Amino acid sequence: MGKAVALITGASRGIGRGVALELARHGYDIAGLATTPDPNNTETGLYAVKKESEQCGITFLPLAGDISDLDDHQRILDEALACFGHVDILVNNAGVAPLKRVDLLECVPESFDRVMNINLRGPYFFTQRVAQHMINHVGTGAAYTPRIVFISSISSRLASINRAEYCVSKAGLSMTAQCFAVALAPYGINVFDLQPGVIATDMTSAVREKYDRLIEQGLTLTKRWGVPEDVGKTVAALAEGYLDYSTGAVIEIGGGLSVPRL
Repeated sequence: MGKAVALITGASRGIGRGVALELARHGYDIAGLATTPDPNNTETGLYAVKKESEQCGITFLPLAGDISDLDDHQRILDEALACFGHVDILVNNAGVAPLKRVDLLECVPESFDRVMNINLRGPYFFTQRVAQHMINHVGTGAAYTPRIVFISSISSRLASINRAEYCVSKAGLSMTAQCFAVALAPYGINVFDLQPGVIATDMTSAVREKYDRLIEQGLTLTKRWGVPEDVGKTVAALAEGYLDYSTGAVIEIGGGLSVPRL
């Protein structure tokens, strides 16, 4: 069947970039999705990830699309299948923070809807579509062990009242992972929920000083920021089948952030 193929949403930067590069190092061909990739820019963005990934000897297919646009989902999947013929691992990574951090009591519907559409509604229905492809491919009898990974967040369990819509979206995404794990287990399709903690990305750059201070004060057991490669290595372990008896597992990547302490 050729190389295994990973379809990664939000692959142009941050955690998505870290996942793409790690899977490339493990020999996976990659279909990477971003909203507005620029083929003329190979220094930043999706085409920079393509350039670096292909140094590992894999094929990287750049895909343009908005995960919140449900009408575009089939076209995105069709382009990946036209190139590779199958998808072995779906990594639901695309996500956004609120445009502005405001108190829960000041959150406006426009911000809530935007975050929900990208972080929850889009991945829910995109996974539905990709899962149907996986089920059909399993039915052909091919040597094929598909897996689905949701990148939710420690914020699915830890409340931040100045970005409550983000927390609610990630809590919903975590339950989405649980539901798909139950629904797809009869087909041998494993589903996982990864919950990154404080990860150094563009999304967290605005609060760098705050978390530098909190980490130094003991917020995490491992006294450093997480990096996208930490998440990428975990996805690679799942893709390689090292946790295949753990479908439905919730895996925190947070340096011990949520360990209860006295």
